[in-house]
Amino acid sequence: MELAEHIKTATVERVVLTRPFQAPARGALCLTGHHLLFSGRDGDGDGDRGRQLLLLLRSVDAVEKRTVASSGTITLKCKDLCVLQLDIPGMEECLNIASSVEVGGLLTARAPSAPLSTRRNLECLPFPSQDKWRVSHINSDYSVCPTYPAAVIVPRTVDDQTLVKAAQFRQGGRFPVLCYYHQKNGTVIMRSSQPLPGANRKRCRDDELLLQAVIDGSEVAYIIDTRSGQQAQQARMTGGGFESKTFYNSWKRLHRHLERGKVLQESLIKLVEACSDQSHSVDRWLSKLENSKWLTHIHSALSTAGLVAECVERDGHSVLIHGFEGTDSTLLVTTLAQLILDPDARTLRGFLALLEREWVQAGHPFQLRCAHSAYSHTRLKQESPVFLLMLDCVWQLCRQFPLAMEVGEPLLLRLAQEAYASNYGTFLCNSEQERCAVDIKTRTHCLFQFLLRPDKRDEYINPLYQPTHLAIWPSVQPQSLHLWWGFFLRWTDHAQNMAEAREVMWRIVAERFEDES
Repeated sequence: MELAEHIKTATVERVVLTRPFQAPARGALCLTGHHLLFSGRDGDGDGDRGRQLLLLLRSVDAVEKRTVASSGTITLKCKDLCVLQLDIPGMEECLNIASSVEVGGLLTARAPSAPLSTRRNLECLPFPSQDKWRVSHINSDYSVCPTYPAAVIVPRTVDDQTLVKAAQFRQGGRFPVLCYYHQKNGTVIMRSSQPLPGANRKRCRDDELLLQAVIDGSEVAYIIDTRSGQQAQQARMTGGGFESKTFYNSWKRLHRHLERGKVLQESLIKLVEACSDQSHSVDRWLSKLENSKWLTHIHSALSTAGLVAECVERDGHSVLIHGFEGTDSTLLVTTLAQLILDPDARTLRGFLALLEREWVQAGHPFQLRCAHSAYSHTRLKQESPVFLLMLDCVWQLCRQFPLAMEVGEPLLLRLAQEAYASNYGTFLCNSEQERCAVDIKTRTHCLFQFLLRPDKRDEYINPLYQPTHLAIWPSVQPQSLHLWWGFFLRWTDHAQNMAEAREVMWRIVAERFEDES
């Protein structure tokens, strides 16, 4: 169904637009099948004529309307936390526009709308020793695991038939696959979903063989379970569970509970509410910030990733990471652990390749998790800001290690915006299988390729970047973790002033580098 069928009022004149950091502008409002357009009409020179807005409808998280006599006001609360106000002459026109924007946000979230183009894949994971590892195409038709990519890296001694049987013992078919090979000592990070022993404690010798092949005679390896011990035990009652010490005797299991799903979503909502209300005293605001528990989730994610990195780098042990489905907190931990360990992942190109592997190809369900942000009154069971939490953790790394990360804050802000609403196809759908079914790769542009263009690259890198081959070990002490003001306070005067100061600083640094060269 097309939005055009629902547009009762397509154009309205004498609309007043109010948005952050700009004076109210009067002009014309136009509604299309995918965008809301505003063009200033009054004023001279660079006045209202220069004030234009092109708003993707699916970037609107909530629509609030208020009518008085013969006019009305629409408040658009966007997924990037920006709030816009439209004062519209005519009650009927106001109600029609509000209704169309609400419907448009739902319809356009389901289908790609970007121009046709060819999307090129980023480079794959640097290939480990071919004596021990191989690329398997057993999932080329997505029949073994619908949320995995067509090709995965597995131990060379494990044949495809063993992989098929191991997949049947893992939730959603997500059998253990390699996501990081540590060149320094040959240890690896694997990821999967939970095993399915159930209440009867079933075993799968093929799954055991697969994990034994990973460590290849090593004395011990670790399974980092992102659930609490109690959650893992309870999962057995519904067919899930954990790896038995009896059958996986070379693997030690550690539980590091990371919240997910509704708990994370409610945490984001509370945090945004606190940041949006500027009427509180400092003590009251800090209390609401603490009650949101967002920084607690940051602490848990970084400390778990640090544990994984310590096992690999300092202790020389391989690690398998999983929780329930293996599509959320698992990917959060594998991403952060690689940033701690791998210097290449901290470059702009390497970081985007990491996101491609660990989130896009690895099956994070973007369409389900990012259906709404913090303002929407509609709550779906599958929503969860895991990707945003990961970006916040990366910002914490950038803040603690300002020279070691080539990734700049503007890139993180852009990715946060694009994950919730984008003209690009990168974050559409929930898996590679779904993207292939609707031909996303040839019908849309790739966001990552756009960000790597020479004329765009400088906008997203950190000019202070100085490569280091050392691991970076983040502090998770309370005084070391900060609110990501650049995102959560992005549309306040404080953030605007800080952004301007940062631009001046970057310009000074760039000029100094040019003089030295």
